[in-house]
Amino acid sequence: MTYSATFVAILVLALAGGLIYYLFRDEPLGPLPEFRKQWRRLLRKKVTFYKTLDRDDKKRFQERMRFFFQRVQITGIDTEVTELDRVLVAASGIIPTFGFDDWNQYPKLREVLLYPNTFNKETFATEGADRTIAGMVGGGYMNGKLLLSQHALRAGFDNAGRSNTGIHEFTHLLDKADGETDGIPDYFLDNQYLIPWVEMIRSEMAAIQQGNSDIDDYALTNKAEFFAVAAEYFFNRPAAFASKHPELFSLMERIFHQDLDHDGGVGTVNHQDPVATTPE
Repeated sequence: MTYSATFVAILVLALAGGLIYYLFRDEPLGPLPEFRKQWRRLLRKKVTFYKTLDRDDKKRFQERMRFFFQRVQITGIDTEVTELDRVLVAASGIIPTFGFDDWNQYPKLREVLLYPNTFNKETFATEGADRTIAGMVGGGYMNGKLLLSQHALRAGFDNAGRSNTGIHEFTHLLDKADGETDGIPDYFLDNQYLIPWVEMIRSEMAAIQQGNSDIDDYALTNKAEFFAVAAEYFFNRPAAFASKHPELFSLMERIFHQDLDHDGGVGTVNHQDPVATTPE
């Protein structure tokens, strides 16, 4: 190979490397925002999960909000984004990851798009027919975005029921951390609990089909939706969840690394591991 050909080859490789770096580099972050007193008031008023935390964990939750807002932009589509919306979006993302020391498990998320109500899955239209979507993780040219209905987001924190669209969609993002949105969170769950988790999904789906479960039947869609629907219930009504679904509750404590029934152990209900003690 001649000198000129070698030079051209090196130049092409350098340009290609520069292009790849440009396309996949981390975008520079803005300044870390100060925590606002208004955010604390809204958390106390609207977010039950926050209200149950002790003083130190409340401070940790507040710090995570600052880092969330540094990384993630919240944009209204045909609607105004209020401070309440910003707080609820951040809480939706922080709650499922609160048990992880390395809290930022959404490294590719850069923007949350907030629609006034349900929207069309294909066109994202906010008016007209076929507006059935309350939230979704963006793909393709919408990669790095999460889409939420403003009405559904607020409703998830207003009611004392089992539904929470914000937590549902952020759970899908967590599920995707191992490369697949398949309802099998092997990135977070110890290997010895993976088979019990898969078996638990199977048995709970059967119970839902037979009308013997209070888990929403949207969980029957597939394993990924089962995981996200169960997470809504788990975080919104942990006491009821632990009482009615102790084995499932214990596995979800292990997935999220959180002691949500405050019994002093992760993966335990009333100080026992119901998965380990369940008869063969």
